[in-house]
Amino acid sequence: MKVYQTNEIKNIALLGSSGSGKTTLAEAMLYESGVIKRRGSVDAKNTVSDYFPVEQEYGYSVFSTVFHVEWNNKKLNIIDCPGSDDFIGSTVTALNVTDTAILLINGQYGVEVGTQNHFRYTEKLHKPVIFVVNQLDNEKCDYDNIVEQLREAYGQKVVPIQYPTATGPGFNAVIDVLLMKKYSWKPEGGAPTIEDIPADEMDKAMEWHKNLVEAAAENDEGLMEKFFEQDSLSEDEMREGIRKGLIARGMFPVFCVCAGKDMGVRRLMEFLGNVVPFVSEMPKVKNTDGQEIAPDVNGPTSLYFFKTSVEPHIGEVSYFKVMSGKVKEGDDLLNADRGSKERISQLYVVAGSNRDKVEELQAGDIGATVKLKDVKTGNTLDAKDCSYKFDFIKYPNSKYTRAIKPVNEGDVEKMMVALIRMHEEDPTWVIEQSKELKQILVHGQGEFHLRTLKWRLENNDKLQVNFEEPKIPYRETLTKSARADYRHKKQSGGAGQFGEVHLIVEPYHEGMPIPETYKFNGQEFKISVRGKEEIPLEWGGKLVFINSVVGGAIDSRFMPAIMKGIMARMEQGPLTGSYARDVLVIVYDGKMHPVDSNEISFMLAGRNAFSEAFKTAGPKILEPIYDVEVFVPSDKMGDVMGDLQGRRAMIMGMSSEKGFEKLEAKVPLKEMSSYSTALSSLTGGRASFIMKFAGYELVPSDVQEKLIKEFESKQEEE
Repeated sequence: MKVYQTNEIKNIALLGSSGSGKTTLAEAMLYESGVIKRRGSVDAKNTVSDYFPVEQEYGYSVFSTVFHVEWNNKKLNIIDCPGSDDFIGSTVTALNVTDTAILLINGQYGVEVGTQNHFRYTEKLHKPVIFVVNQLDNEKCDYDNIVEQLREAYGQKVVPIQYPTATGPGFNAVIDVLLMKKYSWKPEGGAPTIEDIPADEMDKAMEWHKNLVEAAAENDEGLMEKFFEQDSLSEDEMREGIRKGLIARGMFPVFCVCAGKDMGVRRLMEFLGNVVPFVSEMPKVKNTDGQEIAPDVNGPTSLYFFKTSVEPHIGEVSYFKVMSGKVKEGDDLLNADRGSKERISQLYVVAGSNRDKVEELQAGDIGATVKLKDVKTGNTLDAKDCSYKFDFIKYPNSKYTRAIKPVNEGDVEKMMVALIRMHEEDPTWVIEQSKELKQILVHGQGEFHLRTLKWRLENNDKLQVNFEEPKIPYRETLTKSARADYRHKKQSGGAGQFGEVHLIVEPYHEGMPIPETYKFNGQEFKISVRGKEEIPLEWGGKLVFINSVVGGAIDSRFMPAIMKGIMARMEQGPLTGSYARDVLVIVYDGKMHPVDSNEISFMLAGRNAFSEAFKTAGPKILEPIYDVEVFVPSDKMGDVMGDLQGRRAMIMGMSSEKGFEKLEAKVPLKEMSSYSTALSSLTGGRASFIMKFAGYELVPSDVQEKLIKEFESKQEEE
């Protein structure tokens, strides 16, 4: 294969909802460009894209697939992404390393929630978008209605370049208003017949052509002037205007295909080759130092590794983008993240599981290598004269969590090795060993996402595992002030143990003043601050520790021991054994013994005094609350809102966003456990949501009673 220059390379992400036909379109593109000799199908399980066993088992794309096609002396690197929202990590990765997105629309359903979600990411990353309406042969397809839906959602920037003469089972022709030609196909698809536009279509074609010319002219002042003078533009001028419109997101062209019958695919590829921006025309990526790095073949060699997959009979395959310079087989590079040296022994361009050797890849290109010693997803490899490091991919927060444990307890270590490897393949599988909850947690994007992880553990790694409900990381705090004292005394021959601590506890909030006096049972206690420590707790909130001991009742050297005892109790609140937070502790008096007092005595006295005071200070349980945004079709709004209210949600707001309703709510984490499954069931998979931690709030009293009873019965069992 020839070595492509930076100005001959285009990188494209292929996106769309589940069932929109991305895998089928990828197959047709590979076939049309000659990479494969025969088109496979999803039903026959022989496509280039879905080649992993788990994908063939489910009939869904689970991983993104990197492939390339050579077309008109250009190299198109395309990443086919899974459609399910559960695998959004692959989409986010692909959009970050490509320059243009093809957003495939299912001709039967039009704009779906998946379309909205993917478009939102292109917006965030400022990537050009081309809409491609697929499955025009479906009897329910209404192309004009889909264009209207797109315009309603994304405005007049949506500009069709083609329209079908008819949709449904008889679909076989489109009018191309850029080239002003009619394209028609025989039943087997492939090469079209190109002819003049028939007279009965000319008025509509001219109207759509004029809209396209105006949209192209709007993106360049010179073209705009020319358009005003001549009322038209040449084909090349229109292409230039469209390219500039794509780069600025001032225009979203719309194409027609029927990928299953290989109709319209060649024309789409021509457009990609002729009009889509090159790598060199897109905004530069910044490295971790904030420096803009141009895809310059004469720059220092730097490779960013965006994907790792473990493939049968090969092992790890590492996919990278050449950020700068060029790479050849035999190059020695340094891992900027891990400090290790690596040799690129083999260099490939890929098409799914097919790999073709290549001598060299230049800046902006995408390739793969194997047998690297110590390179993980997200690492950068640099030549010795370079110190670039990249960290530009930001993944969405997890939405679904399960505790995981192996059926055979002896397999814990083996399971952890497999889970860490799988996280490297898909960074949205997040693994957490929770010391607090005493569980291994797996966080993901939805039930299907985690079911896929379980399938792979059981089928690929031969590890039987079970999922369980994750425990909730509750917190405990105080609602009023309280006082207690405790004497620790132990005498058993020789030196004894003695320590007495008197303390006051109170709820703490940021910036509160320390009271000068407290009153308990008619007795007044004056506070004189001798020392103050604020300890931010690793589980959130603070412990504020005040030394108010006067007259040397407790030597200051014992204060750290008292605080250590209190901290030990903060790790196990009296109500449910959860971490305590936001507590002010004032040690105001005590006693010590000249011989028997030592650190352990005061640590135990402090711990027990704190425990007694905590129990009488109106202790309350706090629960984690999440900010949740749900994107839902209008007709399902009532069902979704009712369900959320049944989950103790507080609805914070509602708004319409491009054809969908957006619900904002605050919801306890406990109630979100299986929300992704419930939401999918309620809306037929047409809604989606995002969630992020908001803070801790008091649980209602009935919930608190239930939690305390559960904890007490568990303690009795143990």
